Amino acid sequence: MTVLTRLLGSSPFRLTIAYMGAFVAAAALIVLYVAWQANALLTSKAVEALTAEVASLRGEFEARGAPRLVAAIEDRVKVPGAGLYLLRDAAGQRLAGNLPDVPLGLAADGQGHVFSYAGTTGPPGGNGPGERLAVGLALPVAGGLNLVVARDIEDQRQLAASIGRMALLGFGLLCALGVGAGILISRSTMARIEAVTETSRRIMAGDLSRRVPLTGTGDELDRLSESLNAMLARIEELLAALREVSDNIAHDLKTPLNRLRNRAEAALRGSDAATHRDGLARVIEEADELIKTFNALLLIARLEGGALAESMTPVDLADVIGDVAELYEPVSEDAGLGLAVSAAPGMRAVINRELVSQAVANLVDNAIKYSARIGVPAAAGAAPAPFPHREIGIALRRAGDRIEVAVADRGPGIASEDRERALQRFVRLEKSRSRPGAGLGLSLVAAVARMHGGSVRLEDNAPGLRVVLSIPARRAGTPDGM
Repeated sequence: MTVLTRLLGSSPFRLTIAYMGAFVAAAALIVLYVAWQANALLTSKAVEALTAEVASLRGEFEARGAPRLVAAIEDRVKVPGAGLYLLRDAAGQRLAGNLPDVPLGLAADGQGHVFSYAGTTGPPGGNGPGERLAVGLALPVAGGLNLVVARDIEDQRQLAASIGRMALLGFGLLCALGVGAGILISRSTMARIEAVTETSRRIMAGDLSRRVPLTGTGDELDRLSESLNAMLARIEELLAALREVSDNIAHDLKTPLNRLRNRAEAALRGSDAATHRDGLARVIEEADELIKTFNALLLIARLEGGALAESMTPVDLADVIGDVAELYEPVSEDAGLGLAVSAAPGMRAVINRELVSQAVANLVDNAIKYSARIGVPAAAGAAPAPFPHREIGIALRRAGDRIEVAVADRGPGIASEDRERALQRFVRLEKSRSRPGAGLGLSLVAAVARMHGGSVRLEDNAPGLRVVLSIPARRAGTPDGM
């Protein structure tokens, strides 16, 4: 297929030609209607003038007879103009006028008719050499006379012909411009579409870093390209995350599976019931941890797929915070930590209560896990922390149109360059991976936040880490009072 064939067969070209054809057709109808109306108006005016002149000549005849009528016609003939006259007697002899004979098709019925005549004055033209167009009346006069009164409308006909030629020329020019514009628009559009096509080919070939080029015009194609680029960036991110998840699964699940197998073998080698019972208990514990990991993965997948988005109700987040604090207060005390809660009631949002509760519980559990084994004094000159040393803090506050749940600890914290990565699945910043866990806690919190239209921020607690879960105070379609 040649370039010209592709251009002529493109949608922009066809649309341009269709719009141009519709415009030309509408313009032609308007021009024809205006020309028809103008011709009808001029013809009616000519007939009215003829009727008035016939009445005047009839008055001359009735007042002074045929000689006066002849003189009046001769006077009118001498005046240059479009008037045409013919007066004949009963024998058909011409008595006066500038028409040599009664034109064909002009009946003596007193009605106006259009006819052609051989012009003796003015430029020849029209239907043949020297032929001109006129409109006139033929009527009998008392005494056996016949009178023809007409007006030359050749100039009117030529004007109409000129308008027709100009209209044809204009329509031809419009068609040429339409075809040219269609080709230019098609070339421009096809070039941009070809860029998108080439980018998609490169991506299918494996180059995920390719992006659709932007022209900077901000038009709909640029906006489409921006959306495609955002989608490609997300796909590249997901594929990178998939590779990382695969590596982490191979590391994090292989170890507990090997441990599970070793403990099962140890139980089989035992010679007494107590050894078998203890081995089976440990196998069950390892299996439970594996089940928790797969359940977390399944829940994250369901959250990101929007499967739980419809199970939302208006909830006071202070109640959620209170339930989580009540659950984890004994755990924090056993770890030698305090649990400080700052949550004023009345901050309501449309949420899935179970999921948000689990997300906050994950944050508190992480805070206790990483703060229980470390006690770092506040750095000299550092800003005073919102919670005393060795305490886990849970705070609820409103920030504009959002509600934020902040969980702060005094643990080792997370370096700023690792905070974004820490929200991904199976990411564990501890190189040795000696502590229990699969690296799914923060990724689950991030998935819950995304499902609610919110976000998760990791901040420095100086020392320690503050995790902020931010969700909209109200969602679309929810009344203010909820």
